[in-house]
Amino acid sequence: MIRSRTLLLMGIFGIATFTMLFVRLYTLQIGRHEELQQLAVKQQTRSTVVTASRGTIYDKNGNVLAISATAETVFVSPAEIAESEQDTAYIARGLSRILDVAEETILKKMEKTSSQYEVVKLRADQELADQVRLFVNGQIDDQGNEVAKDNQKRLHGVYLVTDSKRYYPYSTLAAQVIGFVGTDNTGLYGLESKYNDELTGTSGMVVTAKNAAGTDVLYQYEQYYDAENGNSLVLTLDTTVQYFLEKGIESMVAKFDAKNGATGIVMDVNTGGILAMASFPTYDLNNPSSVYDADLQATLEGLEGDAYLEALGAAQKKQWRNKAINDTYEPGSTFKILTLSTALQEGIVNKNTTFNCTGSIRVQGWNKPINCSKKAGHGSQSLMQATGNSCNPAFITMGLKIGNTTFYKYLKSFGLMEKTGLDNIGETTGIFADEKSFNSNVVSLASYAFGQTFNVTPISLITAQAACVNGGYLRTPYFVEQVLDSDGNVLYNHDSTPVRQVISEETSATVCEMLEYVVAEGTGKNGQVAGYRIGGKTGTADKTGDKNKDVVVSFVCFAPADDPQVMMLITMDSPSRTTGTYVSGGQMVAPTSSSIMSEILPWLGINPDYSAEEMVGSDTTVPNVVGSTLDQAKEKLAGFHIKTVGDGQSVTDQTPVGGAIVPGNATVILYLGAEKPTDKSTVPAVVGKTAEQANAALANAGLIMKVTGATSSSSGNVFAISQSVAAGTEVEAGTVVTVQLGDNSVLD
Repeated sequence: MIRSRTLLLMGIFGIATFTMLFVRLYTLQIGRHEELQQLAVKQQTRSTVVTASRGTIYDKNGNVLAISATAETVFVSPAEIAESEQDTAYIARGLSRILDVAEETILKKMEKTSSQYEVVKLRADQELADQVRLFVNGQIDDQGNEVAKDNQKRLHGVYLVTDSKRYYPYSTLAAQVIGFVGTDNTGLYGLESKYNDELTGTSGMVVTAKNAAGTDVLYQYEQYYDAENGNSLVLTLDTTVQYFLEKGIESMVAKFDAKNGATGIVMDVNTGGILAMASFPTYDLNNPSSVYDADLQATLEGLEGDAYLEALGAAQKKQWRNKAINDTYEPGSTFKILTLSTALQEGIVNKNTTFNCTGSIRVQGWNKPINCSKKAGHGSQSLMQATGNSCNPAFITMGLKIGNTTFYKYLKSFGLMEKTGLDNIGETTGIFADEKSFNSNVVSLASYAFGQTFNVTPISLITAQAACVNGGYLRTPYFVEQVLDSDGNVLYNHDSTPVRQVISEETSATVCEMLEYVVAEGTGKNGQVAGYRIGGKTGTADKTGDKNKDVVVSFVCFAPADDPQVMMLITMDSPSRTTGTYVSGGQMVAPTSSSIMSEILPWLGINPDYSAEEMVGSDTTVPNVVGSTLDQAKEKLAGFHIKTVGDGQSVTDQTPVGGAIVPGNATVILYLGAEKPTDKSTVPAVVGKTAEQANAALANAGLIMKVTGATSSSSGNVFAISQSVAAGTEVEAGTVVTVQLGDNSVLD
């Protein structure tokens, strides 16, 4: 009986033990299988991420604006360094010297002996990575000296892994549009942020075997999972147009000491595509944290500690900000284009409508008159003349006839009450009175009619203005024309279908005619470009409530006026009143626009159509007449003015030399046996002179004048407002100096 009980107990204990073992084995092999398997893999392998290459950003002509190039991230494994008893001070000195990272920083990372991955340098350039590799292989020591082959000893625990680094070949060009990436290659600003998902690829991975000490086991196991590169963007931006725009605006801001910088947009009016967009101050995309602008740098001088960091942050945000889409302003007279379009479309006015301007107008509900820019008044004027004169009373009259309800309806229809839908980050909306308040306030209607007491963004205004001249079609402005995969296949094409038609094509044609008159005979004379029919509108807007009485001056223009293709809007915020130039869009911004358009239009393939007078002054190549008789030379130089020096029988030298490109009415000096002077010419100061005076001064100095700007003005107030070569500069005789003429009588 005792034996039976013993056997029974043994059986019970055996079953219980077996059951416990079974449960334990089940838990380990079934219940925790995946967990323990992952732990085993982690202990036996090292996984290193292979960063995918971010997609490339191209301009419309295939020029690279942003590209990712191969780089290498340097990291250490403190656990492996400790296990293999490496000299941490030696490693820190060597890496610090190569990578420009503080020794103390590297030593602190190596103190984390439980860690196997501590980054020393993200995305080191190839040259630096190669130096690190030599150091790790023992080929150079911590000071960079070569080590004899017999003494070379490989370091353990220092690794390099392939990574990707973002480069911007054009540095500052279109900086606020393109934006930049952060340390993790994620887009932070601009298109880099807006299209981050498209540009970012899928990272790959390298898995290698390691031993208990964490050291890689060579040749035992390695698995490579390919990274998938990101998609690329093809933009509507044109780098050449962008360069011309930025060059012109930068010069304008410097010349007129604009306190709050400037913006510029160039748009294809028939698609909404943005050809160029600039904002000043700007920055270098390859080093976005550094303050680029000299004036912003000056705000940091003498500051330390928290005060410096706070000022630095403010300066960085200011230079990163895209004023063209992030900021609003009162548009002033450039908005009159929309008032004109609305009045024409509603049949309130036509080409035969006349206005009488006495210099001011009174509006019910406002206790003082609203003045015109010409205080004496314009008198009786046609609609075209009123538009050319930018007459406030005439436009207020139009606005009052349109009425509050209809006027507000067109504000909505032109898209001003909402975001344009531009494919970039940070677009804001304008600031307007709510519909109920506006409809009950005649004074608001009057001020809105000539562009005051409300705010718009530059992008929303030019989008609406484009609709006024392109046949009446409101389009969504955009930057990205196509999205391409890593093999170049097209994944997306932009659809330029209009949002809606706001005004008729007939009305649009009349608006174009009126705005061409503005540039030909009105306040926009200084926006003229030889050989082109330009339409445009000037603007000088008060900043409501501004204690300093600062203004925003602007000019919008388009070409050709009879078949609009391209439109440009430039605004400058708070120019100085002490530059000697009357503060207005017509005298400050229009001349800049003229210079920019004279470069943009030929580049875009929009050919000039010169009048007979303009043809005489257009650029021509000087024939080489050296060796010719005087009669032969005169025949070859037909159209040029000729001056002779000496009394020989043939031409022994000439200025300008053969092959030089000069205006067709330039003077060519022929030397008939006389020695050509070798002395350089000193450029005279011609700013402020009439065209005749400037030409005489330059000719007397042995130089040639090329004229741009307001060449067709008949006001009698046309003077040189800039010269391409600074006064006092020493140049070769025969050098062409471009002189821009401007009409200083224009008012906005």
